[in-house]
Formats: sequence, structure tokens, C-alpha cells
Amino acid sequence: MPTIYETLRADIITAVKARDSVRATMLRTNDGAIQRAAMDQNKPIDDELVVATLRKAVKNLSAANIEFEKGLRADLVAANLAEIAVLEKYLPKGLDAAKLEALVVAAIKATGAQSKKEMGKVIGALKALPEAPLIDFGAASKLIQSKLP
Repeated sequence: MPTIYETLRADIITAVKARDSVRATMLRTNDGAIQRAAMDQNKPIDDELVVATLRKAVKNLSAANIEFEKGLRADLVAANLAEIAVLEKYLPKGLDAAKLEALVVAAIKATGAQSKKEMGKVIGALKALPEAPLIDFGAASKLIQSKLP
């Protein structure tokens, strides 16, 4: 089974052959970001690095959309939404809310955290789990805050 990165590279070739320059350019840009991240971190390109890099790209595009909506730039919002939809194809599906809540409750219990000051311990415990690549830590952080006094 090909890795996420191999799939992305194959999709670049497919887009170029189909003369889909918009898709090819977008995929090449993200390929470059993945290669840059690998060099910056001095790590080989693996699925974990690819997922982290693409999640960051999706987060940045979503943040940009907020500003584009304020500026009434529907064209740019639509372009970003299209890019997000393409990138999400390469990302593993996240955990549903019930599963995330169960993991957070278990991590709070395991660390013995009593207050929001100990949130770091809980986040650390979540990052050590095998499900860590699927966790949306922004949502997990809000959930932890709601559970701790």
C-alpha cells in the first residue's frame, strides 16, 4: 500500500497529465512544504510528517478564510475551500466527539490533573497515545479546559 506522500506525488503527475494546472500547482506547493518540513526537522518524509504538514496547511487556509470573509472576497474563500477539500483527502479521518471525550477523561484520570494549571500533563498524556495523530488538539484543549476547574 502506498504511503500518503507517494499518493500525493502520484496525484501531482495525474494532475499534470490531465492539464489541471490549478490542482497540480496546489499539490506541488504542498509537496514543497512537506520537503521543507523534512529538511527543517532533519527527518525522513513519513506519514506522520505529511499529516502534520497538511494539517497545518488546512489550518492556515481556514484562518485565511476568516479574513477573506471579512473582506468580502468570496472568490478567495471558494478557492481555499476547494484546496481544503483536496488536502483532506490525504488526512486520516479525525476522532468523533465521543471518542475524543473518552480519551480526554481517561488522560485526566491517568495524570491525576486537578486544575487547568495541569493541562500540560493531560496534553502530554494524549500525545503519547497511539491515537495521537488523529486527535485535534485544539478541540482536545477546549474539552480539557471544560473538564478541569
